[in-house]
Amino acid sequence: MKTIRVQSFGGPEVMKLTEVDDPKPGLGQVLVRVKAAGVNPVDTYIRAGSYAVKPALPYTPGSDGAGVVETLGTGAVAFKPGDRVYFHNALGGSYAELALVMESNVHLLPEKASYSQGAALGVPYGTAHQALFKKAHAKPSETLLVHGASGGVGTAAIQLGRQAGLTVIGTAGTEKGLELVLSTGAQHVLNHHDPDFAQKLSQITGGKGVQVILEMLANVNLGKDLTYLSKFGRVVIIGSRGPVEINPRDTMTRDACVMGMTLSNATLEDLREIHEDLAHGLTEGTIKPVVGKEIPLSQAAQAHADVMAPGAHGKIVLIP
Repeated sequence: MKTIRVQSFGGPEVMKLTEVDDPKPGLGQVLVRVKAAGVNPVDTYIRAGSYAVKPALPYTPGSDGAGVVETLGTGAVAFKPGDRVYFHNALGGSYAELALVMESNVHLLPEKASYSQGAALGVPYGTAHQALFKKAHAKPSETLLVHGASGGVGTAAIQLGRQAGLTVIGTAGTEKGLELVLSTGAQHVLNHHDPDFAQKLSQITGGKGVQVILEMLANVNLGKDLTYLSKFGRVVIIGSRGPVEINPRDTMTRDACVMGMTLSNATLEDLREIHEDLAHGLTEGTIKPVVGKEIPLSQAAQAHADVMAPGAHGKIVLIP
């Protein structure tokens, strides 16, 4: 099969399209023929060697994907060859024509969802769900600010927030991004470059502030986020690209809470709840993953450059 291999940590150029033997499913494993593989920012950190946990070299990047069940290992009984599925936590990487996945990390993909949409579910929707409901404990009566809402996690958070009955405010930095945030379901949209951003946000909330903020770029926004919160408000940090200085008094006066998260810390029970909820949303049509770009597998380096560029617009996927 064709796969992307990383022989040494470094820039996007270290990813090379390579031919390797087809993998064989082991105990409790499912072999999936990949139709689309999700590209996530964390993939770039791992490839660069800057992530906390480094895989043994060489390795194939990627965790998420969607495709068709090829074969089943001993003890895997929940699926059959030919089933349309999406998956997360691929054992040997998902940037490939075939991916090995533990059966518990494979889920049926409804006919109404494309493979590219399926590849957009694992990390983005899992992250948004965990941030909203396990970390922030968001409630239907609350107002949610998704700060950086036009990317994969941001669009997921809008849909999950609306599904749960929250009032959702989404931000983006371009007209195209603002249009996407609005079309995805946010009741209010704001340009985070607007010099009157704080005033407009205050007007939307009637001066009360927001109860929950999901923050995609904490090194830029966290200090200001704390001033946007209502009393007992919560900020969940999903992304950051460096240090930031904050005024702790902005948390004290509000009894505010600042939390960080990564989906890799989710428990098996967390993941079960996440994907049960996603299955319901996919079936009911309240969850519709937004795919921004479909890029050939051979151009994985370009996908890594694009996923880190400003002005995200939906999910980037690789097509084997």
